[in-house]
Amino acid sequence: MPRDNNVTIRRATISDVPAIAVILRELGWFSHMKDEPQEKTEEQILRHLKLCNADESHLVLVAENKDKEVVGYSAMHWIPYLAMSGSEGYLSELFVRESLRGKGTGSALLEAVKKEAMERGCERLMLLNGRESLSYKKNYYKKLGWEERRDIANLIFSMTGPKKQTPFPKKLKRYVKRKVKEMF
Repeated sequence: MPRDNNVTIRRATISDVPAIAVILRELGWFSHMKDEPQEKTEEQILRHLKLCNADESHLVLVAENKDKEVVGYSAMHWIPYLAMSGSEGYLSELFVRESLRGKGTGSALLEAVKKEAMERGCERLMLLNGRESLSYKKNYYKKLGWEERRDIANLIFSMTGPKKQTPFPKKLKRYVKRKVKEMF
């Protein structure tokens, strides 16, 4: 897997679960993680990572720094479409520890994902990016060549019953506003 000046990208292993849990819990985006013990978060990640590692239709990568600490990760899922000549790669997660953002870790993860997609003969890659997120407001993905689809609606159907829409975390909203102001 690729290595840039700051990180080495490799496949995630079971030993990476605690570090991935820390990254997710630090975000503060997932309300259920705020109210549960670290061990429960790790159990969920372990269960899902085992599923992802069970076959070649998923790829979870981690970025580790020179001290061998996991500082970011991505999760890819390869979806075959009957109507397309190649599959679509769906990037469901790409997170980097807040203190290390802007140093190339996310870009290194994206490059590793793109390389894998080319080797698999994918026709395209897709991701979802919250419009209130800093990466969206700063056009992070657009600057890297990703295009926003204007003609496609992203719809979900909850299998656990209707849920109240979770508002964008206030802490993150203030952070995004501050960073956007700094840009101008």
